[in-house]
Amino acid sequence: MNKDKLQTPNPKPQIQTASDQSLISTRSAQSPKLLVVVGPTAAGKSAIAIELAERLNGEIISADSRYLYRGLDVGTAKPSLVDRARVPHHLIDVTDPDRPWSLSEYRAAAVELVKVISARRRLPLLVGGTGQYVRAVLEGWTIPPRAADPALRAELEAFAGREGADALFRRLTEVDPSAAEKIDRRNIRRVVRALEVTLSSGQPFSAQRRRTPPGYRSIIIGLTLSRSKLYARIDARVEAMLANGLVAETQALAAKGYGWSLPALSAIGYKQIGMYLRGECDLTEAERLIKHETRRFVRQQANWFRPGDPQIHWYDVEQLKVDKLTEDIFRLQS
Repeated sequence: MNKDKLQTPNPKPQIQTASDQSLISTRSAQSPKLLVVVGPTAAGKSAIAIELAERLNGEIISADSRYLYRGLDVGTAKPSLVDRARVPHHLIDVTDPDRPWSLSEYRAAAVELVKVISARRRLPLLVGGTGQYVRAVLEGWTIPPRAADPALRAELEAFAGREGADALFRRLTEVDPSAAEKIDRRNIRRVVRALEVTLSSGQPFSAQRRRTPPGYRSIIIGLTLSRSKLYARIDARVEAMLANGLVAETQALAAKGYGWSLPALSAIGYKQIGMYLRGECDLTEAERLIKHETRRFVRQQANWFRPGDPQIHWYDVEQLKVDKLTEDIFRLQS
């Protein structure tokens, strides 16, 4: 792993209130090794995590798969440079759109950052809505290495293009039903990945994923909002993205030669604007599709972060006071 990806400038001195200073002064003896902030898209995770990091002498490790890519800013609602100057952020802008990271690469980098940040006597905060990333770190997944069989991968991709996503998914169901239960049949890239590993190794993809509990304590904070209010936030967020240059950003990425089939450009927002730029729909329809797909994605996120999960401490965003949440964090770990 390139250690340059893990380097962060020394954080600037922070100004705390007397109450904050009291909390921070007890952190070395009491606080958890890892604070996790999860929740659906548009719930406000980034803003709240920044406030927590300022109060708790923390650094943020992104758990958003799209934040990894340079050049994907507007369409991902990536934290601004101003926000990133307030507290150190990690695993943002670490690769180009045509160099996607595997889950194994992400987990290795995130776990290393937990160690590095803790060694600085600062608090690592894992923040994001990519459930697979969060669970891989929290549960210590041992992830099968990327299969080195480009010919098989190309064959599977061609099969999907010819026969469709459902036919490809049926093949996975036949050879690894356990993996099929956890993979969205419409996510062709992940279905191909599972089939590639299974067929090339002779062992089910699901059987190769082991879990080793990490050697650090975690507190998981979940942010929630009523479905109607969350959908209203999503709609406003999509409209703001379009007003702030999502079309131009997507055009610029395409002009650099990045293909529409790349994971980065097949992400929600970029995929639909790509359809508009290729003349497959008008901009009004692209906007409608982005909103629709974002809502569907939020429902999928709930499979990773369930309201009944006893490990997650849920807070309604509209009633949340960060000072009170900060106090609760110390109470929860004591």
